[in-house]
Amino acid sequence: MKAYRSILAVLLATTFSTSAMAANVVKIAITGPFSGGSAPMGVSMRDGAKLAIAGINQNGGINVGGKRMKIEIVERDDEGKNDRGALVAQEISSMGDISAVIGTVNTGVALTGDKYYVEKGIVKIITPAAGSASMTQWSNAGTRNLPIFRFAAYDGIQARMVVEQAIKMGCLRVAILHDATNYGVSGRDDLLRQINNQGGRVKVVTVEKFAIGDKDMTAQLLKAKAAGAQAILIWGIGPELAAVASGKQKLGFRVPMIGGWTLSMSNFIDTAGAAGNGVLMPQTFIEDESIARAKPFIQAYHKAYGVTRIPSPVSAAQGYDAALLLAEAIHEAGSTNPSGIRESLENLKVAVKGCIADWKKPWSKWDPSKVETHEAFRRENTVMGKVQNGHVVLANPADKIVLQGKMLNK
Repeated sequence: MKAYRSILAVLLATTFSTSAMAANVVKIAITGPFSGGSAPMGVSMRDGAKLAIAGINQNGGINVGGKRMKIEIVERDDEGKNDRGALVAQEISSMGDISAVIGTVNTGVALTGDKYYVEKGIVKIITPAAGSASMTQWSNAGTRNLPIFRFAAYDGIQARMVVEQAIKMGCLRVAILHDATNYGVSGRDDLLRQINNQGGRVKVVTVEKFAIGDKDMTAQLLKAKAAGAQAILIWGIGPELAAVASGKQKLGFRVPMIGGWTLSMSNFIDTAGAAGNGVLMPQTFIEDESIARAKPFIQAYHKAYGVTRIPSPVSAAQGYDAALLLAEAIHEAGSTNPSGIRESLENLKVAVKGCIADWKKPWSKWDPSKVETHEAFRRENTVMGKVQNGHVVLANPADKIVLQGKMLNK
């Protein structure tokens, strides 16, 4: 018999009384950019997590040591701003009754704010994003018993896929464009690291940056074109990515554009329009109802929020699965104490059926020398997506089997 059960099976395991339910709640904070340029990611993540939590609460809550406990959400908008993110983290970490936190998109927010959670030992699952530095800061510091976990395809995986895609397309002379945020700089460094791993096979002809708010990328693109770039490898957050795609089209610079997963966001796709067609990016989830695993979640999200397209499908799906994993960890800990939840997340005993995968022990005991111990995703969980007429589709249709299958992390 498989060591497998869905989170709802766990939640329905015992009975509960109305009075006990009212007196006992688990407080979980959800933070992220719910306004500003990163809002498609933050809102989608928040709404995916809230969809999972609503289902848990409708089915009686979490069985914690034999008691039924509903989840109460504390929601904060960090606006994608580093200083605001630090204030949010300070506030939440000082509340005293928060069991865990889900969220964060922007790398700078994680760098300025997560130290407060670490100081108090409060569990946080970073999702849907944040660059490599959000986790390597703790490995570099040699932090022990880290309560920070990440639930995203980390940039090392993504950068490797981007470089491999360029090579597959015969593009061995590349230009790197990145925004000036912590995320953009971290992504640039990951791309350079992966290119260096190719032993000189791929040549970087120029590295150009742009600022948040920039609308004209002509100067950067002309440098790339003059240098003979055969592809644009790009890392950034917001609608500036669309300015690159549009600028490339205006210049007649017909080379592939390949970058981080944020190219799948609605504010890129809608702003770029036809100029965005063919852009490639790694994805952990595709909004495609022909994928049996994804269909129930997609339909539930559309119905709950009255939309026909999720602003950032990856963010929504990762928020949903992260909430399910956290609920299972609280159940297995038999406690709302953050230290017990941390230990449970490192040693989950059963597989949790999510909309992305069946997650079996996605994390393990934190080892500062191996940052992957607190990284849930692996290369085999991630596929390459492509923008096509306003939607993201599989770049390689054969990869549907990857998203259909029961993927187990060990």
